[in-house]
Amino acid sequence: MEKRIPMTLRGFEMLQNEIQHLKNVERPAVIKAISEAREHGDLSENAEYHAAKERQGFIEGRLGELESKVGHAEIIDVSQISGDEIKFGATVTLKDEDTDETVNYQIVGSDEADIRKQLLSITSPLARALIGKKKGESVEVATPNGGKAYHIQKVQYL
Repeated sequence: MEKRIPMTLRGFEMLQNEIQHLKNVERPAVIKAISEAREHGDLSENAEYHAAKERQGFIEGRLGELESKVGHAEIIDVSQISGDEIKFGATVTLKDEDTDETVNYQIVGSDEADIRKQLLSITSPLARALIGKKKGESVEVATPNGGKAYHIQKVQYL
């Protein structure tokens, strides 16, 4: 059985939008660039041609990767999840036990993760430490700068 890739509906739509952009904008543009570069003659020393072919290879590779992920997607409807145990899709409020700084993260699929937007990849060490925990518990995570301890203040499914 093929491995399913968990993601939120937002993450699934993001991948579909990128596929459509690559197919409808990027692919036609690179085909046009290749055609124009061919018109310049000798392809062996034509930098524009080689750059366009390289870009075409990237686009086709990315399309294959994205279509595979979409095909294996397991869309998790976070609004249908409840409870106080941290699972995929949970939005958690954590308090750093050393600095008393409070942070919020939503645990999402690896393709939609963006730490600047407080979207934490399910594969990250912090997310793995949080899964299965509840409000009021503490977790310790090894980081490149040493261990970090967090107190779980809130668990929500939004």
